[in-house]
Amino acid sequence: MWKRNPVTSRLRIQWPIIQAPMAGGATTPALVAAVSEAGGLGTLGAGYMSPEQIREAIHEIRERTDKPFGVNLFIPEAFDEKQPIAANVAAALNEVRRELDIPENPPIASFAESFAEQLAVVLEEAPAVFSFTFGLLDPHSLQALKQKGVTVIGTATTVREAVALEACGVDMIVAQGSEAGGHRGSFLPDAPSNLIGTMALVPQIVDRVSIPVIAAGGIMDGRGIAAAFALGAQAAQLGTAFLTCAESGAHPLHKQAIRETSDENIVLTRAFSGKWARGIQNAFMQKMAALEHELPTYPVQNALTKDIRAASGKKQQSAYMSMWAGQAAPLGRELGAGELVLQLVEEAQRVCRSLV
Repeated sequence: MWKRNPVTSRLRIQWPIIQAPMAGGATTPALVAAVSEAGGLGTLGAGYMSPEQIREAIHEIRERTDKPFGVNLFIPEAFDEKQPIAANVAAALNEVRRELDIPENPPIASFAESFAEQLAVVLEEAPAVFSFTFGLLDPHSLQALKQKGVTVIGTATTVREAVALEACGVDMIVAQGSEAGGHRGSFLPDAPSNLIGTMALVPQIVDRVSIPVIAAGGIMDGRGIAAAFALGAQAAQLGTAFLTCAESGAHPLHKQAIRETSDENIVLTRAFSGKWARGIQNAFMQKMAALEHELPTYPVQNALTKDIRAASGKKQQSAYMSMWAGQAAPLGRELGAGELVLQLVEEAQRVCRSLV
């Protein structure tokens, strides 16, 4: 089962298991390094990090391991930073701020990090892998990365997006099923109607592109990995499964929520960022649900709720935290990341043997 394939050979990893690039602090250098050390591919979710933070994280990962790892960024999306905020949206946010005892209507210093400056650091540091989400990478940047020997991976939530990514020139595609936790990688367009499950999405993309496909979305154990291979994927990407690991930077309340949630309590929302994302339902998501169609787009809403999310975490109040999780989150377990990788390998082998 574990014979080398185009993904393991190209990425120089032992196991076709990739730790998903979860931005926002979950993918600490310790987590990334532990996954890579165990033979998988650890990935730094750097979408919200400043260029200097990215550089520091890459250096720390390299101090912890000499194995290949990846860095992920968000393709910038056009937005109007001066778009008017609906009065009832502003009122709802300020009501939450009063509950958290933080200032109302805080000034927004920045809506997003400079992608060009972030990518410049990636080019200078040249990790083994660069992956991106929310769009297509421009030809100049793609060529610059390849000249550095960096493998480039894009994210698709539909067959149409996968075809566009292959035409763009990426080396591999992550087929992100609707079960995935966190933000959906949709870009043609980003719409909740594009909710194609992993089981249906992966084989369709495999049949339409000629480059390796990595399955993602709802994969938490060896059963999911074996199923991904059966569908034609050459690797599996897991995110939520690593959130409860010891090395994860997820807030303790987030880890606890993953352990205690049910499948029916994991839903899609635009409440925190203005972009569709899957997470564990809480008071903030319920409060903003009635205003769903009035929320500003990403990254404006993301910037507007940044203070709320930070204060909620500091005050140990999960009611207003964004606790991203995939639909199979209840299958999560508390292990070291390296131990989890090895257990996933053993489980997948056992499943495949049972099917022979």
